[in-house]
Amino acid sequence: MWLELQIFGFRALWSPFYLLFVCLLAALYFYITGPKRPEGVEHPSISQQVMFYSGMVLLYAIKGSPVDLLGHIMFTAHMTQMALYYLLFPILVIKGLPSWIWKKLFQVKGLGNILRFFTKPLLSLLLFNGLFSLYHMPVIFDFAKSDDIAHAIITTVILFTAFVMWVSVFPPLEELNRLSPIMKIGFIFANGVLITPACGLIIFAGTPLYETYSQSGAWIQAMSLCVPANVLNDIAANLSGPSYFTPMPLVEDQQLGGIIMKITQEIIFGAIIAYIFFSWFNQERNTIDPIPAHIPSES
Repeated sequence: MWLELQIFGFRALWSPFYLLFVCLLAALYFYITGPKRPEGVEHPSISQQVMFYSGMVLLYAIKGSPVDLLGHIMFTAHMTQMALYYLLFPILVIKGLPSWIWKKLFQVKGLGNILRFFTKPLLSLLLFNGLFSLYHMPVIFDFAKSDDIAHAIITTVILFTAFVMWVSVFPPLEELNRLSPIMKIGFIFANGVLITPACGLIIFAGTPLYETYSQSGAWIQAMSLCVPANVLNDIAANLSGPSYFTPMPLVEDQQLGGIIMKITQEIIFGAIIAYIFFSWFNQERNTIDPIPAHIPSES
C-alpha cells in the first residue's frame, strides 16, 4: 500500500503546512510559559511539558502524517484517528497547560461564561457523545467529507466538546472540580455506554454505510480534502476507489473500524479509571490517622 500512496505526492502524505502549524503551537507554548511567563507564576513542570509536547506530536500524527490520508481511503484508519483525536489528544493538552493559563482563559470576558456553561459534566457528556454519534450517521458523514469548510467546522466543534467533556475528569482549576472520584469513574462508564450505539451500528451493518468509501465520485470529493487539486485532477482518471489501495472489502473495513474504535475507547477509559481509582485510594490512605507508635500502658 505504501508504494501506491506515493502517487499523491509529498504534500498530501506529510502535510508540511500542518506541520508548521503544530510547530507554531509548540513554539507559542514555549514562549508563553517561558520568556513571556508572568512574574510570580510557576513554570510548567517536566511532566506538564512532556504532556503538551506529546500532544503536539500526536496531533501531527493524527492530522498531518499519512494517517490522515489513509483516513480518507480506509474507514479503519478514520476510526483510529477519531479515537486518538477525541479520546486522548485533549487529555494531553489539558494536563499540559499550567493552571495560570486556564485562569486567564476563564477570566476573558464572555469566554469564561461560555466555558463554565459547557464544562458542566452532564451537558458535556451528552454533547460530546451526541455529536460524535450524529457525525457518524451516513448522511452527515458523507456531507462533512464533501466540503472542506463543513468538515473543518464539524470536527472542530466535536473536538471542543471532547475538551469540555475531559475537563470534568481532569479539572485544571478547583472551581471545575465538580465530581468526586467515584462520580468521575461513573462519568467515564457513562461515556463508554453512550458511545456504544454508534460503534454497534457500524460493527453490525451488513452493507457499506458511507458513500465516501463506496462511491467513486463521493470518494474523489473526499480525497480533495487532503490532496492538492492539481495532483488529484491528474490522477483521478486512474483511481477506481479505495480498492486501488487495499484488498479489504468495504464491509470488513467498516466493521474493523468500529471494532478498533470500541477497543481503543475501552483501553483509554480503562487506564483512566485505574488512574483515578489508585489516586483516590492513595489519597484516602494518606488521610487515615496513623497507628500510634507507642500505646501507654495503664497504671
